[in-house]
Amino acid sequence: QVQLVESGGGLVQAGDSLRLSCAASGRTLSSYGMGWFRQAPGKEREFVAAINWISGNTYYEDSVKGRFTISRDNAKNTVYLQMNSLKPEDTAVYYCAASVRALSSTWAPSEGMYSYWGQGTKVTVSS
Repeated sequence: QVQLVESGGGLVQAGDSLRLSCAASGRTLSSYGMGWFRQAPGKEREFVAAINWISGNTYYEDSVKGRFTISRDNAKNTVYLQMNSLKPEDTAVYYCAASVRALSSTWAPSEGMYSYWGQGTKVTVSS
């Protein structure tokens, strides 16, 4: 079992930055793929970014490319989402997820690839 706890959300203004963290416990993430998803009010949850733990390959949803960066710290068993140039449309609850399978550009956006989910952290971007 893997427990995931997100943190770092908050209320910011458009153009600001935030860094979300996802700390894992229960097992090390050395063979997992990690993803970030988000769910805006009244909308379905959508893929944001993912990283393969071993290779470090990363994948991004088009609207966040160049603004968001996913990274991981093996020693801390933690994955991060650095969010720059935030926009009001980035407002959502952000969820961290862990996959026991290697991710690819095709499968990283699929929620079905992920076995473990965090409780979410809320990000609000004001205009």
